[in-house]
Amino acid sequence: MKGRQIFLDHLQGREAAALMIDGQLSDLLVDGDAPRPGTVYKAMVDRQVKGQGGVFLKTPDGSAFLRGVKGISQGEMFHVQVTGYAEVGKAIPVTHKLLFKSRYAIVTPDAAGINLSRSIRDDKVRDRLILLAYEAMEGSEMGLILRSVSAEANPDNIVDDIAAMRKLAEQITIDRGQKPTLLVEGDGPHVVAWRDWVKPANVVTEEGCFESYDVMEAIESAKSILIPLGAGASMFVEPTKALISVDVNTGIDQSFFAGTKANIACARVLPSALRIRGLGGQITVDLAPMPKKERRTFENSLRAALRDDDVDTVMAGWTPLGHYELQRKRARQPLSELLIKSD
Repeated sequence: MKGRQIFLDHLQGREAAALMIDGQLSDLLVDGDAPRPGTVYKAMVDRQVKGQGGVFLKTPDGSAFLRGVKGISQGEMFHVQVTGYAEVGKAIPVTHKLLFKSRYAIVTPDAAGINLSRSIRDDKVRDRLILLAYEAMEGSEMGLILRSVSAEANPDNIVDDIAAMRKLAEQITIDRGQKPTLLVEGDGPHVVAWRDWVKPANVVTEEGCFESYDVMEAIESAKSILIPLGAGASMFVEPTKALISVDVNTGIDQSFFAGTKANIACARVLPSALRIRGLGGQITVDLAPMPKKERRTFENSLRAALRDDDVDTVMAGWTPLGHYELQRKRARQPLSELLIKSD
């Protein structure tokens, strides 16, 4: 399979979406059991935790944790939005800064002003979109961000998107309920694929398309901790209780530059490998031996790969032992927890 293809199907009864680029699995979304990111609650303050800089909240789906708030009291009600997935046994991570996001528009109730994606640089396009945005948001004090894909979109589609997100935001923010309530559920994999995989692609929606187009084979490979890097090199990606361990090996190649080549190959595929497997948190990469002067080359390759990744990742840097560390948002549930392993 050549080019970009998006497949919308189900995996073991769960809604799922797969992005294939030139026959390789580039991204995978599988619906889980935990509250989806984007879910909005009316939540009640349960107790403050001063040492952790936040408060625990009561929601219909259990305890949630909100950071960076001051001057609030027990029993107070808040609109909050799920930002990611919690570790097992921990509270749902939420924020009080709501975002209502669609394919072209993001409405921001707590941040006024009209903004465009910085990747839209054509002045004529920017002027046209700003005028359209002001007209669509007339009479509202909410903010709006137009995403990069708006630059080439049909104006009517953009207006419809803005209107839908504005209406949803207004309905949610006027809620005056006095008990914990689920106000809106986050988007599922099929909607997220439409919303975020915006580059031109062939979209296949027929039931069973994962099997028909060999997507299942790629997903089965993603269940493995072993990832080939070419030329005999490989890396192992293994979740542990404390962190995600990545071990890079050169294989049979014993040449002087074998380590550098394997490490650069690791940098190029690591964001995609973590994204597909739904892995986040602390990540430690045990690289193959290479000269210290090549560390910057590795960092540049990793930084370039992360530009195309939609999961917030901090490049923390090198340890005294020569490992490289990252801190990655838990934006998805681990694939290993969602799917039953086949024999």
